Amino acid sequence: MIDLNSSMVFSGTCTKYLAEEICRSLGCPLGKMVMTKFSDGEFAVSYEQSIRGRDVFLVQSTFPSSDNLMELLLMIDAAKRASAKTINAVIPYFGWARQDRKDKPRVSLGAKLVADLLMAAGIDRVITMDLHADQIQGFFDVPVDHLYASGVIMPYLQSLNLEDMVIASPDMGGSKRANTYAKYLGCPLVLCNKTRARANVVGSMQVIGDVKDKNVIIIDDMVDTAGTITKAADIMKEAGAKSVRACASHCVMSGPATQRVMDSALEEIVFTNSIPYTKDCPKVKQLSVADMFAETIRRVLENKSISDQYLM
Repeated sequence: MIDLNSSMVFSGTCTKYLAEEICRSLGCPLGKMVMTKFSDGEFAVSYEQSIRGRDVFLVQSTFPSSDNLMELLLMIDAAKRASAKTINAVIPYFGWARQDRKDKPRVSLGAKLVADLLMAAGIDRVITMDLHADQIQGFFDVPVDHLYASGVIMPYLQSLNLEDMVIASPDMGGSKRANTYAKYLGCPLVLCNKTRARANVVGSMQVIGDVKDKNVIIIDDMVDTAGTITKAADIMKEAGAKSVRACASHCVMSGPATQRVMDSALEEIVFTNSIPYTKDCPKVKQLSVADMFAETIRRVLENKSISDQYLM
């Protein structure tokens, strides 16, 4: 149980479900905050209790729309002006992270811009999970506690007790993440070589490795339109896979994603609850990361290491 005299947890509008779980795990109430909305779409934040001299933890994923990011920035600004001792941004899903490098001329770096905005607003620390690219941690000039969804996904995979398991990456960029799972579980690794026709559209894909009569688990950090992961699943099933499942940290699932998953060879797709999923799809399963974030908050307050939480 955290010291209520020195710390408080607050939540943005769209991540309240997760903040409430975190507070239950910590044994503390969720702080009271009011979001006032105006008819033109503008909104304002105000805390309904004193936070002077407190360590404040603000829980908010920055998934679309951009209102979620703006809401977090206003929460940070209000906390700074209310004389909070420290302001800790708990961002289970860090949006805009796919814009992490200049892969062609004259493009924006959205991840760096968001990091700059958060620091300008006044954060003292970021607690996040499974960034799209590890180097985003270096965009910040404040401490970043980077958690891994493997802490909840790995026990679930082990509970399935699947024989002839194979770990797969849907593209070459995710090979490092998939290889870590494969090493921990002691099973082979399969890769997919993918080309894109344009953003969110897969051009071609080939499987590198043997999946015949295997139970395949595709590992990724996020699923947006589900084009890549469903195409990979279908190709592996055609190549003789016994079953195909997918695990990803963040459930973006935009546009045609739900229908694609329903129509695909996937038996199930497992996410964490870093982003709420409200559509009806029996193949989608979400695992809670509330206890993991609660334990990290507890260790931050007690100045303890968080590294021994990691399974890999």
